[in-house]
Amino acid sequence: MRSFDTVIIGLGAMGSATAWACAARGQRVLGLEQFPLVHDQGSSHGQSRIIREAYYEHPAYVPLVQEAAQRWKSLEESTGQPLLTRCACANIGPPGSEIIQGVQRAANEHHLSIETWNAQTIRKNIPAMSVPDDFVAVVESNAGWLKVEECVRCMQKMARQGGATLQEKERVISWSASANQVEVVTDRNRYAAERLIITAGPWAAQALAKLNLPLRVMRQLQLWFASPSVNALQYAAPSLPIFIIDTPDGHFYGIPSQAGSGVKIAQHYGAPELLSPEEVNRSLNDQDLRPIRQFLHSYLPALAPSPLASHAICIYTLSTDRHFIIDHHPQYQRVALACGFSGHGFKFAPVIGEMLADLLENKVRKQTQSLFSINRFQ
Repeated sequence: MRSFDTVIIGLGAMGSATAWACAARGQRVLGLEQFPLVHDQGSSHGQSRIIREAYYEHPAYVPLVQEAAQRWKSLEESTGQPLLTRCACANIGPPGSEIIQGVQRAANEHHLSIETWNAQTIRKNIPAMSVPDDFVAVVESNAGWLKVEECVRCMQKMARQGGATLQEKERVISWSASANQVEVVTDRNRYAAERLIITAGPWAAQALAKLNLPLRVMRQLQLWFASPSVNALQYAAPSLPIFIIDTPDGHFYGIPSQAGSGVKIAQHYGAPELLSPEEVNRSLNDQDLRPIRQFLHSYLPALAPSPLASHAICIYTLSTDRHFIIDHHPQYQRVALACGFSGHGFKFAPVIGEMLADLLENKVRKQTQSLFSINRFQ
């Protein structure tokens, strides 16, 4: 039986960041991934992810995303790979909508620089966009997008440089913990360690089955549309910023064309909640496209007839309140867990890796004790 200081189950964004953080602290780290190390079966793929500071979900996220941006920059410098592109983010909707009020609350509490546009100014500054007369935009300049797959690769690279062992295509069958150690059994081997960290993404409910956590998964469709040949620059930054829109049909977001293989458009939430990732349909059908085409006709009408350039299916792992779970296992102090990132966690990955490494050194941040505590579900 091979022994390590720390074993990590799951090497998506959160597990890779945790392997990087623990290896940097001199720990003997083993990371286990059931798929290839960078894969398209979970939540850490799809060309780009938004990073934004004026966080409408809760003001407590603002210091974390500020720290995350610094760590992404450090990762760029360490690996020589460009990962983060700065771009304005326009949060759009009726003045009383969740997004608008949430962004204003976060900006006020943390003294962030924002601009507020009326509908006429939105149409002037974002010529490709059509919005109702009662819509406003709250715009922050300190946002951008991350190259998602490259970010995961770079975190894994840094983990390996720190001495971590990262095993791909090795499925965990079971784990157990005692007062003295933890033990992990896979389809290949058996490992012992002082500490265990579970970052299993959509498979977290299975890996933590005895806790009966209130987790569900949701199939999420990411689509890329080719920019129209006429006025193509209207779909690239800065003419088209990152945007998040609160509409009567739900929340939609977009990322400019130079972030990937076209203009990225997706609906945030809106799909049925499922019990396990095995229920997720990995194929694309005509019904998938209807709400997106309808959104484009209303808000980006010149893009609506554009051909679909590519698509990807990813998975959200949802907590009931849509906030993260980052905590010790309630029965085992040698075990930490992070899950339920609810479709907005990727940008925080390098900070969450540090938080998990801190947890098993009994250094607890206040966010872990309150907003992200597992005890809030009891």
